[in-house]
Amino acid sequence: METLTVKIESMQDMIAAAVDAAKRAEAGEAVEARSVLSFDSWEAMHRTLAPKRTEIVMAMAGRGSLTVREVAKLVDRDIKNVHGDLDMLAKSGVIDKTEDGFAFPYARIHFEFDMEAAA
Repeated sequence: METLTVKIESMQDMIAAAVDAAKRAEAGEAVEARSVLSFDSWEAMHRTLAPKRTEIVMAMAGRGSLTVREVAKLVDRDIKNVHGDLDMLAKSGVIDKTEDGFAFPYARIHFEFDMEAAA
């Protein structure tokens, strides 16, 4: 199982990285395939991956497709609240919606970003 890399970067940076990878691939260079989820700000990332949602994601890692009830049991939380979090995580691209529930198809999450003091 692979790693999901979470980044904070601007849309311009995302586009530049994609264009660079495409150019390198066209030139015959090996381009590392990575699963990356990008957010445009710390706030957006934190809203999506709030502590209780991150707990859900990590509880799902490596378990395949799970029903809402199974996830709620894993994290010992109310089914209704877990269902709302799962829907939000799926809409944000963090987890996958499957025929019979939800899945997080990664073994771990790697956070990759810098924080600087305001100018």
